[in-house]
Amino acid sequence: MNKIVHIIGAGLAGCEAAYQLAKLGIKVKLYEMKSFNPTPAQKSKLFAELVCSNSLKSSEITNACGLLKKELEIFESLLMKCADLARVPAGTALSVDREKFATLVTNEILENENIEIVEKEYDIIDIDVPTIIATGPLTSDKLCKSLQNLLGEEFLSFYDAASPIIYTDSIDMNFAYFADRYGKGTGDYLNCGLNKSDYENFVNELINAKVAVLKDFEVNVFEGCMPIEIMAKRGTDSLRYGPMKPIGLNNPITNEKYYAVLQLRKENKEATMFNLVGFQTNLIPAEQKRVFSKIKALENAEFARYGAMHKNIFINAPKSLNKFSQLKNFHNIFIAGQLSGVEGYVESIASGMACAINMFKYLSGQECIDFTTNTMIGSLLNYISSATSKNFQPMNSNYAIMQNLYSDIKDKNEKRILLAKKSLQILQDIKEGLQCLK
Repeated sequence: MNKIVHIIGAGLAGCEAAYQLAKLGIKVKLYEMKSFNPTPAQKSKLFAELVCSNSLKSSEITNACGLLKKELEIFESLLMKCADLARVPAGTALSVDREKFATLVTNEILENENIEIVEKEYDIIDIDVPTIIATGPLTSDKLCKSLQNLLGEEFLSFYDAASPIIYTDSIDMNFAYFADRYGKGTGDYLNCGLNKSDYENFVNELINAKVAVLKDFEVNVFEGCMPIEIMAKRGTDSLRYGPMKPIGLNNPITNEKYYAVLQLRKENKEATMFNLVGFQTNLIPAEQKRVFSKIKALENAEFARYGAMHKNIFINAPKSLNKFSQLKNFHNIFIAGQLSGVEGYVESIASGMACAINMFKYLSGQECIDFTTNTMIGSLLNYISSATSKNFQPMNSNYAIMQNLYSDIKDKNEKRILLAKKSLQILQDIKEGLQCLK
């Protein structure tokens, strides 16, 4: 097979797609422009940069994202391998040292003889060239216009918010304690308990704080990444039922119960930094420092990175994509990652993997693989391609989008374990079929 595939974007989806195709013997040109024209959210020149949280969520198979990880492992995912090598303690979640993770991925991509790196802005889509577009939520204006010309559709836009990161030695440990919810895990989360008075004062300061001015387009907030100040305005108790939920987080030393609890998660293996879990924000930096210092443990907190919001772009997938993530009118063009309408790090990696496998099938002159709604990756691809196109929003992995094969089983975890076993067997069969074609 002499075809060369162009992959646009060396983020999570693009790197996984490039690796999977290279492993199948396909030559890849991987285009990336961040070395000379980074997006506002990018800070590193490394590939596969994690620009928001450093968590890839739960590793438990009864969790949808945990199943997705297992699905990726079947296909020997490069990014899952690198994430495991860069792991930092985070209970049952897979969190990584983001610099080590990106370095590992970058080195693997650079050393692969089937992958050529092209440092260039890819601005015009050539419909005659097999292409996977994986430029993510900050796709360049020129490429957006080229894609719009193919789709005949306007993009949907929303702002994605990143949580602040603070230095560990600036946290007042007299008002913080290590514990995982309900005692599950190994005590990797640092918790800051608040009484009712402190919580209400914090919420009042938060909802009245100054936010950064948003420009260029109307904000369409994605519910799965709600800025903390917007969430707080939905009701005084909204945070207590969200990121500051106190249930299961009693102080293990004093057994004290709190009215609300802020959790902090290790940002790197050395635990020199922690990020504020669920505290995505658009407050201006000075207000972040002022408002978050109302939490006693953070009274003198020093910020390694302030929270920030940035533009996200995704296509109207139900109108534009088929269930294989191909453009409906141009089957040699695939859309992968967050641009396609999947939401989340692992979901983007899985999307890149699926696009690579089906690009290989397409180039082989064979029918693309329907991963089916009996697998998590198949359920994601099915959802984004078949959801209602009006007000379409990105989707995370979740068991609700899978086919309910065991409706007679009432125990949720038992049902999920059976669904997971079915999914992994399906994907194992698909992998064996690919090996025969290689």
